[in-house]
Parts: sequence; C-alpha cells; structure tokens
Amino acid sequence: MRVDGIQNGIVIDHITAGKGMKIYDLLGLKDKEYSVALMINVVSNKMGRKDIIKIDSVMPIDYDVIGYVDPGATVNTIKDGKLVDKAALKLPKKLVNVIRCKNPRCISSQEQELDQIFKLTDEGQQIYRCIYCETAAKQ
Repeated sequence: MRVDGIQNGIVIDHITAGKGMKIYDLLGLKDKEYSVALMINVVSNKMGRKDIIKIDSVMPIDYDVIGYVDPGATVNTIKDGKLVDKAALKLPKKLVNVIRCKNPRCISSQEQELDQIFKLTDEGQQIYRCIYCETAAKQ
C-alpha cells in the first residue's frame, strides 16, 4: 500500500500498533473537513509494527491526548513538503476533558459544565486519578 506524502500538514508517527484509532477518535478527526489517512499495522524496522496518522492540513493538535494514549509517538509538522518541527511526546501531568470520570457519585458526573480533570499519580503504571474524587481512570 502506498500513501503519498503531504505538502502541508501533520504526521503523527511511531504510534504503537493498535493505538492509532484511539488517537484518531480522541482528536475528533472524523469530523474534520480535510483528508486524513490512518494507517494501521505498518511495517517498521524500529518498532516491528506501528500506526501512522497523516493529516492534510496544519491544525492545532492536542499533544496531551496523543501523549496520554501513546507517549512514544512523535508529531511531525510538514510545510512546503519539508519537515519543520518534530515533537517527541511524554505523559502529560494533567488531562482536561480528555477522559471522563466513571464514578457516578463524582461531582464531575453531576455537574455537566465542570471540566473533567485528571492528574498523573503513577507515571510507571500510567495511572491518572480524578482530581475531585480520586477515582483511577482505566486506559
């Protein structure tokens, strides 16, 4: 399979195989008006298999979403067919409105206008907890 390069846009690369669709969904890419290519299980010398997302537009990207799903991913910005920026990601310390608290008694479940805020409490285990009720989010 061959997907052409892009002249102006973003390439999210080095996504762990199987996590590309979750990033695609969390970034809301299905609702965008420009072309998006999601490649799953692409052969990689470095990783064995990986996913890649190519977005045919330069747009604001929520790096926290990508870092939450796959901190090993990279975000490449392409302008005029050339790489102009390459960002390595890491686990964000705080997530705002990326995931929802599953605790039905949490104030964030009752008050719909309240932001869903989670903080990273265990980096090794990648555990995020709701700041209101301390419920752990499952990835």
